Amino acid sequence: MAQIFCMALTVATVVAALPAMDSQSQAQPFVHTPATPWNAGGLNEFPIHSSCNVTQRRQIELGLAEAVILAAHARDHILRWSNESEIYRKYFGDSPSMEAIGAYEVVVSGDKNGILFRCDNPDGNCDIDGWAGHWRGENGTEQTVICDLSYQTRRSLATMCAMGYTVSESETNTFWASDLLHRLYHLPSIGQEWVNHHADDYGEVLNLARQLPMLSTHDSETLQYFALEVYAHDISVPGIGCSGDSDIGRYESNTGATVTSTTSVSSTTSSASTNCHTHAGGELHCN
Repeated sequence: MAQIFCMALTVATVVAALPAMDSQSQAQPFVHTPATPWNAGGLNEFPIHSSCNVTQRRQIELGLAEAVILAAHARDHILRWSNESEIYRKYFGDSPSMEAIGAYEVVVSGDKNGILFRCDNPDGNCDIDGWAGHWRGENGTEQTVICDLSYQTRRSLATMCAMGYTVSESETNTFWASDLLHRLYHLPSIGQEWVNHHADDYGEVLNLARQLPMLSTHDSETLQYFALEVYAHDISVPGIGCSGDSDIGRYESNTGATVTSTTSVSSTTSSASTNCHTHAGGELHCN
């Protein structure tokens, strides 16, 4: 009995000598440092320069929001119907759908860091008659300037298929959404120097789908026309749309343009039309 008592006393003495542990130490025996989120620093909204006043900023923000809506619906249409879509085959021929999906998705979900829309005319191009905006090229590869003419001429997607608009007969830059979609594809972070100009109007776009469909899915003009037509057909006037084209085959036989895989450019003039923009190096491109 005395032996048991001595052992108990010894154990009690050892326990008493151990450092005390509070309830927090018992619940958290080591400090856990949270890992930095994998997407830390990502940017979902397109940055707009401080040179844009409140009215300009509001219009550009709404235009960019509609550009995302336009691209998202084009993506979703392809995801739903893939090559079974008659409109898809019209614009992309027998090309696999993954590349077109990616071209729209990068606009919708791609990181916007480094991109900048500005209104201060740093290169002086807005002083040229007819210029509504331009990509800055080597002066700012991720920057786009929006000129005053854009605020006077661009329309909302809410007016799609109204006021005489048709996909085939109207300009692709009729709407803020499609105009800005085109401008976004100039940026290396969005177009990734893969989306380029291989066709310059509706007829050439349709011919490109027939003759060189492998280029259609990364042709800027094709991506705009397809997005506009599926939005008109699915959203604006469901099941009908406003293609304005009763015989798409006529463009293949009647157009005099030759489809090539090179970028079309022309020299800069002061009489540029409202459908002009600049490429890297300062060349002017007019649709």
